[in-house]
Amino acid sequence: MRSAVVGQWYRDLAMGARFTFTGGREGWVRAVLTAFGVGLGVALLLLTAALPSVLSGRDAREAARQDRGIGYLQNNAESKPTDRSLLIADTDTEYRYQEIRGRLVEPEGADAPLPPGVAEFPAPGEMVVSPALAELLGSDDGRLLRERLPYRTVGTIGQDGLIGSGDLTYYAGAEGLAERLDGSVVARIDRFGSSTDQPEQEVDPVLLLLTLVVFVVLLTPVAVFIATAVRFGGERRDRRLAALRLVGSDSRMTRRIAAGEALAGSVLGLLFGTGFFLLGREVAASVEVFGVSVFPSDLNPSPSLALLVALAVPAAAVLVTLVALRGVVIEPLGVVRTARPARRRLWWRLLLPLGGLALLYPMLGQGSENGEFNEYLVTGGVVLLLCGITALLPWIVEAFVARLGAGALSWQLAVRRLQLSSGSAARMVNGIAVAVAGAIALQMLFAGVEGRFTESTGKDTSRARLELVLPQDGSIGAVGEKLRRAKGVAATAALSTTQVSATAKDPERWLGVTVGDCAALRELARIPSCRDGDVFVVPDPADPATASLATAGRTVYFDPSYSGEEPRAETAWKLPAGTRKATGRADSLRPGTSGLLLTRGALPAKSGSDLSSTVYVRTDPAVPDALDEVRNAAVAIDPLIRTWEWESTQQAEQFTDIRTGLLVGATAVLVLIGASLLVSQLEQLRERRKLLSALVAFGTRRRTLGLSVLWQTAIPITLGLALALAVGLTLGAVLVRMTSADVAVDWASVLSMTGIGAGVVVLVTALSMPPLVRMMRPEGLRTE
Repeated sequence: MRSAVVGQWYRDLAMGARFTFTGGREGWVRAVLTAFGVGLGVALLLLTAALPSVLSGRDAREAARQDRGIGYLQNNAESKPTDRSLLIADTDTEYRYQEIRGRLVEPEGADAPLPPGVAEFPAPGEMVVSPALAELLGSDDGRLLRERLPYRTVGTIGQDGLIGSGDLTYYAGAEGLAERLDGSVVARIDRFGSSTDQPEQEVDPVLLLLTLVVFVVLLTPVAVFIATAVRFGGERRDRRLAALRLVGSDSRMTRRIAAGEALAGSVLGLLFGTGFFLLGREVAASVEVFGVSVFPSDLNPSPSLALLVALAVPAAAVLVTLVALRGVVIEPLGVVRTARPARRRLWWRLLLPLGGLALLYPMLGQGSENGEFNEYLVTGGVVLLLCGITALLPWIVEAFVARLGAGALSWQLAVRRLQLSSGSAARMVNGIAVAVAGAIALQMLFAGVEGRFTESTGKDTSRARLELVLPQDGSIGAVGEKLRRAKGVAATAALSTTQVSATAKDPERWLGVTVGDCAALRELARIPSCRDGDVFVVPDPADPATASLATAGRTVYFDPSYSGEEPRAETAWKLPAGTRKATGRADSLRPGTSGLLLTRGALPAKSGSDLSSTVYVRTDPAVPDALDEVRNAAVAIDPLIRTWEWESTQQAEQFTDIRTGLLVGATAVLVLIGASLLVSQLEQLRERRKLLSALVAFGTRRRTLGLSVLWQTAIPITLGLALALAVGLTLGAVLVRMTSADVAVDWASVLSMTGIGAGVVVLVTALSMPPLVRMMRPEGLRTE
């Protein structure tokens, strides 16, 4: 008995599958449209399944090329060269807001370690570069960068030495680095790669919440689109099932046949999706989104996740089809749905968003201090709230269009069509409404917690844009003068710092010393009058000892020595009688400056060996690429000058990474939204091709039909976006309160996201106009 039931199920499912591929041209078109829509969603799901592989590959290559903090050699400036030692200098730079990783290398022995991805060391004056950097240097946009990297390219860095296909990296040959070895900028190493496992950092629960919500919000529209795609051609399918009832099949058999059609379409969609994914995998190397690039070999979906996608998509297709048929009575003489449908009920549709709120409610006010969030409750709550849109929107569309009255002919055609098939119209905009609601909620969540992960740097970018740190053997006077004459420079402030002690041996009290010309010192303190040779003291309220140590006539010592060390030549210096007090500026270029301020003429001749020198540059906004012009000038002076761009605020790296991942994922989902909406629009037009042709044959103007199609799109999308706005604001407010942050709505961002959703629909509608014109020809009345 059981085998007979299984056999009957198999035969019915197989019959449905045959209908998918043997229904003539109409059947194939319907199958291809369904497979295309499902395939787009499957491709994005496979991309998501490949994320663990992408992240692990990037992290492994980043760790393999590490040359900082990997052993004792680089930490000892007095280390000796060996057959396995390599001198390496950090020359990272930035070009038009793109980070470039640079290293100068000088092997000291035959067995010096090669950097990952490099076949042989470049000679002095030569360099090996990443493919992306080679492309940039060869383009017109790379003119300024070519001036900064005056090396001859002799090779390419392989994939093992790059974190992504768009990575900008170079290794240049150098000589004489041993004389500048400091264990910081210039290091001596004997291998590449992390030497020890880094301790796992504890992740802030709010960051985990952000990551979880990002994944849920980005993947939920994908699931909605797949569910919509498997229902393409639903009206024709129901009429075909009615014909089967006429020849003797019962209602259960027809549902199994419909399930077989959905199963076959979803399997075909899996094949399409795999093809889309493999195609996208091959072109991934040439694509960079928000500074993130990957290698095709990294895009390997996790086998378990790929299997889950392969099983979940067909199962969901069958489930959606069976649920959709529950509201349709298929009889031998037709489909009851062609009559006026029963009004949709509201009560059960409200259970989804209310259930979502109920799951999220226990975590309100939890924040970072009260433990981690329950990932299952978060996922379930967000999914229920977003899926509540798909349940509420059909009811809202039906209730709204039922009350619409008379108007222009195009309006009447659109309204009547919506009154007869409001469910199809709602399904078309379900995905975009879910995506917009999720985007609004995420924007509110990011805005609400941004202050937690953003801190002020205390730097005034109107005072300086670049900070150039000189090597210890650099001449601050010469460098400052050359930079002052560089293109794009409006003003410079060259400052050096060191310390003096109260005693020559084993000192216990210290005093900070800042050296610069009068103009540079005025960037730190309020000095009434100044000339070369003057000395000033800025008291430190938090350290009363400063006043007693910085007294005119007091002897202090530069470069004191300690017991057990080799003897040093301490430099004694007596503070001149003309030492004057100065007041630190509230907007000092270096906040917290105190101690002695010396003009260069007052600095003892033998005390300059231990100075740390920095040049602050204020750029000219009228000069294009002023920042890069200054960087070029600095490299021309000394390649080891480190350049830092000032920012008024800085964000936690993990928070920035999550936001970047959101932007990349949102871009992929937006492409899916547009493509899926276009397929859905074309499918609906194809379903109404004969009707459109008949209306044209009876004299209806094409302009009227075109406007009716626009109204049929505009009304549901307006209702969908209004619902998305309400659900998005509600979900966003709940998520923000879960982090114990204050709820605030940035209406400009919220409305811009809503506008982006509407813009996608407008673009899709515009792209569907040419097919609409072709479908309105009288030839559309032909049939087989």
